[in-house]
Amino acid sequence: MRVLAALSGGVDSAVAAARAVEAGHDVVGVHMALSRSRAQHRTGSRGCCSIEDASDARRAADVLGIPYYVWDLSEEFEETVVADFLSEYAAGRTPNPCVRCNEHIKFSALLDRGLALGFDAVATGHYARIVEGPGGARELHRAADLAKDQSYVLAVMGPERLARSLFPLGDVASKDEVRAEAAARGLSVSAKPDSYDICFVADGDTQGFLRDRLGAQPGAVLDHEGNEVGRHDGAYAYTVGQRKGLALGRPATDGRPRYVLRTDPAANTVVVGPGELLSVTELTADQTVWLADDVPAGEWTTAQVQVRAHGTPTPAQVRRDDDSLHVRLDTPLRGMAPGQSVVVYAGTRVLGQATLTRAGRGAVPTPVPAP
Repeated sequence: MRVLAALSGGVDSAVAAARAVEAGHDVVGVHMALSRSRAQHRTGSRGCCSIEDASDARRAADVLGIPYYVWDLSEEFEETVVADFLSEYAAGRTPNPCVRCNEHIKFSALLDRGLALGFDAVATGHYARIVEGPGGARELHRAADLAKDQSYVLAVMGPERLARSLFPLGDVASKDEVRAEAAARGLSVSAKPDSYDICFVADGDTQGFLRDRLGAQPGAVLDHEGNEVGRHDGAYAYTVGQRKGLALGRPATDGRPRYVLRTDPAANTVVVGPGELLSVTELTADQTVWLADDVPAGEWTTAQVQVRAHGTPTPAQVRRDDDSLHVRLDTPLRGMAPGQSVVVYAGTRVLGQATLTRAGRGAVPTPVPAP
């Protein structure tokens, strides 16, 4: 099988490519240049797709003895991932750039180009497993190493792209095993720090990035009863559930801490209040991507819901209606904001994903036994 190996310049993608070669595939390595600034440098564990990363990817390809290319996807990245990040914050929503990158870049632009060039699949260093289900259908499952599991950000890829993907690291027991394997193979990235935070905000200052791109937009901070309790320089800089950095002019009358309950871009206000008002039990989401054809639409199903990349799965009842997803949580969740990815699991299997549009407070449902 002809396989396009995405080489980010990190240890995971290098070992994934090595395993694809070892499995007998005809492998070609490609590094995605995503930054418009060719002079961008990595800052410790922050940032990716930098000059250093491209050089590390090339060295890994040389060690593996595979062809290596750099593809400039910076325009697509700016127009999809970065633009979405900015527009979502400006609209008072919470974006997930890793999900958008997997959707538009790694499993759209990269895979589509690869297929056009005659490749059969793309291999990446993501921690997730692909399991053959009944009838030969491919299922997306959590990685064996739950601490590194990335199935949450992969759920958006859809069944067609899942069929063209390889995740060679899905069964590894730990990241230490990957590093040890990289060292044994002579890969210089074996001890390279993992990247974290938002890759295109290399210094980690997300609020500064938003301020530079969106500008100052002064407005009022209101309590949940409508009283002005402070000022802000841009509602986009606040997220639901935030407690620190609110710079309120006076404390709450009861002395309890206050949290961001919601932002209103139209009125340019930020609303704060007590933590208990953050609890929700019902979710509605749209832009549904469903991977489980054997779970029918229009019926309530017992499942687990995860709402953050490294969050804890929450038991729930879910129902898919075409593009919409409805969730009744068995126990309340806090800090839910429009724009978050809602991923549905049945054990380790990913059933589907949708984007949160509304979170509300209803009666906690009585759990329905699984069929």
